[in-house]
Amino acid sequence: MTFENPGPDALRALLLAVKTIAVVGYSTRASRPSHNISRQMQRMGYRIIPVRPGIAQGLGEKAYARLEDIPEPVDLVNLFRNGRHAPETVEACLRTGMRALWMQEGCSNEEAAERAREAGLTVVMNRCILRDYTRLCL
Repeated sequence: MTFENPGPDALRALLLAVKTIAVVGYSTRASRPSHNISRQMQRMGYRIIPVRPGIAQGLGEKAYARLEDIPEPVDLVNLFRNGRHAPETVEACLRTGMRALWMQEGCSNEEAAERAREAGLTVVMNRCILRDYTRLCL
């Protein structure tokens, strides 16, 4: 069985329901996609929580080393790492009760995506959240 992303209506509903996004693999360097896309999503009204060991903040928000360290509810986890890191992110999502995982364009791992989906998470894989937001919600 091959993984399939939610259709356009489901993606639109997800993007409109989400308010807070934890960005795993966030970079403080403006030239990196994780920074640029997160900054654009912040400008669209989303709260961005950076998740990356070794940084104190990003985009004016306190940063956390791990998803498990975030002390408040998060609506969506946006993964900006190589797909080989997806299984550990899925397990962190499950431990912390996250409800949705978006694996950014260039990030895919079918086994991790299926594990997350079977556990009840909404999963989007190998798609750009900013591109989908612009196409579906503006």
